[in-house]
Amino acid sequence: MKLQPEYYNFILNGTKRIEIRLFDKKRQQIKIGDIIKFLKEPELTESFNVKVVELLRYNSFEDMFKDFDISILSDESMTKEELINALEQFYTKEMQEQYGVLGIKIELL
Repeated sequence: MKLQPEYYNFILNGTKRIEIRLFDKKRQQIKIGDIIKFLKEPELTESFNVKVVELLRYNSFEDMFKDFDISILSDESMTKEELINALEQFYTKEMQEQYGVLGIKIELL
């Protein structure tokens, strides 16, 4: 999976422990115990692996954010509002309604 530099670094720094995606066909294939390789955009030359330790299904990002603090969804340098706005640039409310969203709880390897 590709990550923007900011979020790539949040995972490496240990703050971001839940990767947030749309629960589309690609993400429906993810299982607990899977290894995911994250690639840093835009060059995609840097990468690291994580292990999936839990899968969290929600109807929307807003629903998910009620259960988790920003300190594990991203980093305390962001607000939940800023993160939702960033996510909704990729995944509209209509897409969230259609597929739902997925929190992928990860462990850095």
